[in-house]
Amino acid sequence: MIKPLKKAVLPVAGLGTRFLPATKAMPKEMLPVVDRPLIQYAIDEAREAGIEEFCLITGRGKDSLIDYFDVAFELETTLRERGKKSALEALEPSGIEAGSLVAVRQQEPLGLGHAIWCARSFIGDDPFAILLPDDIVKTKKGESCVKQLVDAYNKTGGNVVAVTEVPREQTNKYGILDVGADDGKMVEVKGLVEKPDPKDAPSNLSIIGRYVLTPHIMEHLAKLERGAGNEVQLTDAMAKMIGHVPFHGLRYDGTRYDCGDKAGFLEAQLAFSIDREDLGPAVREFLKKYVGAV
Repeated sequence: MIKPLKKAVLPVAGLGTRFLPATKAMPKEMLPVVDRPLIQYAIDEAREAGIEEFCLITGRGKDSLIDYFDVAFELETTLRERGKKSALEALEPSGIEAGSLVAVRQQEPLGLGHAIWCARSFIGDDPFAILLPDDIVKTKKGESCVKQLVDAYNKTGGNVVAVTEVPREQTNKYGILDVGADDGKMVEVKGLVEKPDPKDAPSNLSIIGRYVLTPHIMEHLAKLERGAGNEVQLTDAMAKMIGHVPFHGLRYDGTRYDCGDKAGFLEAQLAFSIDREDLGPAVREFLKKYVGAV
């Protein structure tokens, strides 16, 4: 029997060095895409997939991420007294049910695998999703990326990761799949390689920041074995599960924006603002001016 997936882990302990000086005094996950921070997009996507419990893997200086989901009593009272209904409605997505959000500190920057290991008490014996807030996945009319992964998990069990094709010369930036059976949508994962040299890459299918994993991965992460960059790599632990649990990669429907990269962050601003009724016309108009000047 496949166990229902209700938990998500969000690693948010990174320093955000690519966005300095903006991230000197604020977490990069609080950088807004239009008018919502990156962390909000990740939580919204998980909620759409039916996830009810969340664990933030934080670090020093990241308390504002927890504060963001808390009740802002003074602000809400002031808005209510002033009749600011639309502003109150804008705050609603940042609310979260009491007891459904926990935070765990990652005291040392020892890699993504180490961050997930820090959530071991939260995960327990349950399957869980991982969402890296740096990645935003925009879908046109269909289901969110995590919802697509959860649906695939409910059919296959085991591990399911979101994958996309990358230029072969860029395989040394990503975790790359060695694939078996491929029906054009779902691929069987035969192996995983972290940031392989393009000439050695088994394919050009890259994992993005969306995973559904079984708790068995903790058996491997608990060994805290170092891999690429002298860090505990999640990819290495996942690779050790191949052949023991079902493992698939899903070509998701949607467009991924790498908001850990400045150009990707700016592209996300345009992609999300241009579709909004209140901003789209103005954005299209000023884009004409800048495109014409290039």
